[in-house]
Amino acid sequence: MTVEHLKQSKPESEKKEEDAKVRATVEATLADIEARGDAAVRELSQKFDNYAPESFRLSQSEIEAAMSRVSPRDMEDIKFAQTQIRRFAEAQRATMTDTEVETLPGVILGHKNIPVQSVGCYVPGGKFPMVASAHMSVLTASVAGVPRIIASAPPVDGEPHPAIVAAMQMGGAHEIYVMGGIQAVGAMAIGTETIEPVHMLVGPGNAFVAEAKRQLFGRVGIDLFAGPTETMVIADETVDAELCATDLLGQAEHGYNSPACLITNSRKLANETLAEVNRLLEILPTAETARASWEDYGDVILCDTYDEMLAVANDMAYEHVQVMTDRDDWFLEHMNAYGALFLGPRTNVANGDKVIGTNHTLPTKKAGRYTGGLWVGKFLKTHSYQKILTDEAATLVGEYGSRLCMLEGFVGHAEQCNIRVRRYGGKNVAYGTAAE
Repeated sequence: MTVEHLKQSKPESEKKEEDAKVRATVEATLADIEARGDAAVRELSQKFDNYAPESFRLSQSEIEAAMSRVSPRDMEDIKFAQTQIRRFAEAQRATMTDTEVETLPGVILGHKNIPVQSVGCYVPGGKFPMVASAHMSVLTASVAGVPRIIASAPPVDGEPHPAIVAAMQMGGAHEIYVMGGIQAVGAMAIGTETIEPVHMLVGPGNAFVAEAKRQLFGRVGIDLFAGPTETMVIADETVDAELCATDLLGQAEHGYNSPACLITNSRKLANETLAEVNRLLEILPTAETARASWEDYGDVILCDTYDEMLAVANDMAYEHVQVMTDRDDWFLEHMNAYGALFLGPRTNVANGDKVIGTNHTLPTKKAGRYTGGLWVGKFLKTHSYQKILTDEAATLVGEYGSRLCMLEGFVGHAEQCNIRVRRYGGKNVAYGTAAE
């Protein structure tokens, strides 16, 4: 394979040092929340958000007051986005059916899809109040039928963000809190004197929120391990540098550590994109953030063939993958590790982030190798059941079961099978061990 790095991000060792510092901070903070509950949450909120109201949970009147401040145009846009997201979530839910089958005469096996009973949805709101994240988590959980959905976002300028509150309420949240960071996900998962803990945490966040979810996994379920946003552009000479550079920087502005990668088989496009990125960074209002991400986490990788481009892309397993080539459907067929694909020059990652209907909470840090993103199915647990309806089936399965248990040395297990054979096997079965 001939793969040339025209630009490379900083070494993995430096990235791991940063992760270790975050891990230690999160561990201490979660222990404090567990020990001191509401008092710890209040102190953290005061320290990081300068916000310590009488109650972090919004009352119905406070929700209505916040929503009244959303402009008619913004409200209409939120409704449009939620309609698209609901349509796709409902279509996905319809694919998940309960099933029951008779595998042998008298042996019935089945499964049911049961909603998680309580979910905490975190909505980031620091530098960029991410209204869309409320649709992606709250609304999708609602379509899944989750009976208790609580949602939390940090204050913006010392108060609840009106559009985020509106999106949470319209999406179907049963409880809305104004809390951010580690204290929000910690309080929702661990519980405090005033917040009943949830069974599952979902939603994106900064490095501290992502690490808190990782440490809380096991105590509660999580949607996925979501680190800083990643974007990859796979392009050939069918598109130009302006389009590629725009799509790279459009996600690099998320934070100071948001990876952005161009994979191409065109040296001309690679060099022109590098130049175009520099030009855009001179005029982009969020250039300070985007430039830091591009300098430390940007990659430009030149390949000889489409097969090499595919292999590199699958190995990197980025969150967002924008494909703009003369064979987009070929990449759709052969890509096997990513968060979401955006196929063709007419679409883009921002569509998926905000409005088109797919979910924007997606796997990062190569998690796309083993999981997809948040979707209605993440809120559903598939539980199996079995029943035996006839004496003959009880006897047949019991005889096999007993022998297989004894093969492993589990005598007590075998006796569970034996007692059924003795009771339901009739006169033809000796009153002894079915394994004999």
